Amino acid sequence: MANNKIVRIGGASGFWGDSMVAAPQLVRSGQIDYLVFDYLAETTMAILAAMRAKNPELGYATDFVDVAMKSVLKELKPRGIKVIANAGGINPRGCADALKKLAAEQGVDLRIAVVEGDDVSAQVPALRAADQRDMFSGEPLPERVLSANAYLGALPIAQALAAGADVVITGRCVDSAVTLGALIHEFGWQSDDYDRFAGASLAGHIIECGCQGSGGLHTDWQEVPDWADMGYPIVECAEDGSFVVTKPANTGGLIARAAVAEQLLYEIGDPGAYLLPDVACDFREVKIEQVDAEHVHVNGARGLPPPDTYKVSATAMDGYRCAGSMVIIGIDAAAKARRTGEAILARTRAILKQLGLADYRRSHVEVLGAESMYGPHARTEGSREVMLRVVVDHPDRQALGIFAREIAPSATSWAPGTTSPGGGRPASTPLIRQFSFTLPKGALSIQVEIGGDTYPIEVPLTHADVAAPAHVPVAPPAFAADDAPSVEVPLIKLAWARSGDKGDLSNIGVIARRAEWLPLIWQQLTPEVVKDYFAHLVHGRVERYYLPGIAALNLVLHDALAGGGPASPRMDPLGKGMAQMLLDLTVKVPQSIAAEL
Repeated sequence: MANNKIVRIGGASGFWGDSMVAAPQLVRSGQIDYLVFDYLAETTMAILAAMRAKNPELGYATDFVDVAMKSVLKELKPRGIKVIANAGGINPRGCADALKKLAAEQGVDLRIAVVEGDDVSAQVPALRAADQRDMFSGEPLPERVLSANAYLGALPIAQALAAGADVVITGRCVDSAVTLGALIHEFGWQSDDYDRFAGASLAGHIIECGCQGSGGLHTDWQEVPDWADMGYPIVECAEDGSFVVTKPANTGGLIARAAVAEQLLYEIGDPGAYLLPDVACDFREVKIEQVDAEHVHVNGARGLPPPDTYKVSATAMDGYRCAGSMVIIGIDAAAKARRTGEAILARTRAILKQLGLADYRRSHVEVLGAESMYGPHARTEGSREVMLRVVVDHPDRQALGIFAREIAPSATSWAPGTTSPGGGRPASTPLIRQFSFTLPKGALSIQVEIGGDTYPIEVPLTHADVAAPAHVPVAPPAFAADDAPSVEVPLIKLAWARSGDKGDLSNIGVIARRAEWLPLIWQQLTPEVVKDYFAHLVHGRVERYYLPGIAALNLVLHDALAGGGPASPRMDPLGKGMAQMLLDLTVKVPQSIAAEL
């Protein structure tokens, strides 16, 4: 007998700092049963650890309580809406206590559940002694860590809802788990319903970045109306794991097949083995279909048993960083800026040497306005207005104080047209380094606390060797070219694209605007071509994966972000612009196709 039940979930936050309009917009839309939030980027955990070191009551995403919940708390129960958020950071109980206090002030009776067990920082010394190493670099674990948290799954969230929670607060969990947990509870799925888990995880993946699922960051940004009133995404989920993407009525943004496909590819590696704590997802044959102007239907995700390990994301202190900037105006502005940056480094290095201080651990010069990120592909040699950015790392804060003091004299000493937008000397900040490793699931004790009762969570072990099924083709059919002369066009004429990051990896998802064009794109967008195009930025290998379901390919670029996240000195440490740069790459197309563009 078919289950026609639909569960509606709104994604109100893609990071700590998302817009305050999201929660009220979704709650008052009358279109959701659950309101979910994702707050915890890797860097956020280090920030939260520093907060808690100064005040033991902190260590959670304060915006969740002070902004989001404060604006909608009285409306949740009358509307029948439950809330799930990983806002707990490294202090989920502190977050729950703050929310209880707010609920009491507003006279709201609220059952709040807390998921605990992700914090594994106490295990790090023993792991270091056992020679545990970073899963990407192979480096040993550092002596002192700021945070170390395992990415938990959705089963504890489902248990909390089963225990009657109105609000579930977790620490670190995978971003999509806040959606999957609600659907496990609502549909009564078993832990081995892997296809349904994969579909629900994809639904969570589409809404986990806020407006990125409803037109934000879309390649064809000109077609996205009313940015000021962007609608936050809603998924209407069915029992079989399929879902429809929409947004609140009469809001801006765009619900389009292409925009949803871009988000599917965002920050994934192998689309045939996207590993989560509850399921290994295969997204290669997912279908995305436009239903109407406000609805896109998604189905076809497949699931495999998950690994028996959790990924742990940890952070450690690695000295200090200072970034200074100046504006240079006039003829040869870019050349003047580069010389200024080199002079600042040369002068301060000489001072450090005189004082017996070590050299910078790392230095980096960029000229904004001269397309530094484009490297040899830059087209702005004639720039007449640029900003110089100089970044240095050092283990001693005193050295960075010297650097900060010596930036300003460039305005009166060297290049004509040098000025500054103000703000005084740049400050040095702690440099946070991220590292990752895996832990057996049995090494964690996970529990849910609600109303004074504690429920231990049993996480099933699968003993599975996860590998993508072999029946899906690994490449599209060969492109059959005609004998007519070809024409060069930018890739953006043929495709949409979105890029993201995982540590020092960058991924670029490329979706053909017409499915029949994918063989042509595949033929020309080889790993070798992409590696050569990004040779000034990417220092590792390039992998390529095929997604026949949405006529797309996914490129995974290794050693691409100069360390990635807070470790990277680049102005784009997360690779947000790499898809935009790739869309500038020229490809050869037959005249018959060029005539259609």
